[in-house]
Amino acid sequence: MVYCTGEKWEGIGLRVRSLELHNFRNYSELALAPDPGLNVLEGANAAGKTNVLEAVFLCALGRSHRTARDAELLREHEPFGSVALELETRGGSRSIRIELIEGERKRVLIDGAVTSRSGELMGCLNVVMFSPEDLALVKEGPAERRRFLDMELSQLKPSYYYNLQQYNGALKSRNLLLKETPIRYDMIELWDEQLARLGSRIMVERARFVSDLSGTAAALHAKMSGGKESLRVAYEPSVPFADEDRLMETLQEQLTDRLERDIFRGFTSVGPHRDDLGLHLNGHDVRVFGSQGQQRTVALSLKLSEIELIRRIRGERPVLLLDDVFSELDAARQARLLEVVSDCQAFVTCTHLEEFAAIEQLAMQVWHVENGRIAEV
Repeated sequence: MVYCTGEKWEGIGLRVRSLELHNFRNYSELALAPDPGLNVLEGANAAGKTNVLEAVFLCALGRSHRTARDAELLREHEPFGSVALELETRGGSRSIRIELIEGERKRVLIDGAVTSRSGELMGCLNVVMFSPEDLALVKEGPAERRRFLDMELSQLKPSYYYNLQQYNGALKSRNLLLKETPIRYDMIELWDEQLARLGSRIMVERARFVSDLSGTAAALHAKMSGGKESLRVAYEPSVPFADEDRLMETLQEQLTDRLERDIFRGFTSVGPHRDDLGLHLNGHDVRVFGSQGQQRTVALSLKLSEIELIRRIRGERPVLLLDDVFSELDAARQARLLEVVSDCQAFVTCTHLEEFAAIEQLAMQVWHVENGRIAEV
């Protein structure tokens, strides 16, 4: 049954027209033709709702949001599986297919052609993921916030993804050299040059992104808090800098200055892998002093800001993936989220439709999920 009590969906540039799964998680076969607007996947826990969102996420970023092991994506006892989707974009139709083969690296095909570089997938399908685990973005350590920056920037700028890949490879090589005996200073110096060059590019992009993000997040948070709270989002680089043109030189100097300390500790102590994102409400660090409700609103503000930035930079709305989030939000936060969802294609999971406080205002397609099978309601 299609609920059409709200406004009909129109003007949506980016959308998934079809999704097919073969031996993916608990699905042996699935062919889904999603609505261009709101798609609600309703069913009991462990029925396979999140697996559908995971499949779309996989096609956007080439990796799961739940595991780093591709083998876990295959249906049990099956040697081969795949995820395929057809897209409608502002520039025309596109296709993405990911093949999972037991004991081998996954294959990525874009428009029928096998890609030689994983970064070619970035930007083909922009998604924004919401889940109860988003609270970790505020509560947990800097790695969660760096991951947030890296995922969004990789979608918006494939060059960022390539720089990040190369930087992580150089960082791994330098860290291995720090543990060797005797220390090969000449080799470390070569990797320092690579880290400074790549790291400075990453840090400049992060600084610009956070500058754009902060204003949008502050405005959204002020609206959700009724003007009672002021959110400040600030980039906190491990090497503070004011001059982008001198950052590479500054970073290389810091790597040299800290070399002996790094040798003693066995790891590289400076660079974008040590950056953080500062989050302050009314001048106080929300990571330390914020209530759970405040932390949840800050996380939601950051996620909603992603949508606005993608629209602005790409000229196209992203596909939204909302995994069991409405039950975690009060009516006011639900209303704000639904306001943003209203002009994007979205996939939403829930155990009961009653979780939507404003259900009578929605236009949506409801799908019932049970034991790896999906049917229209």
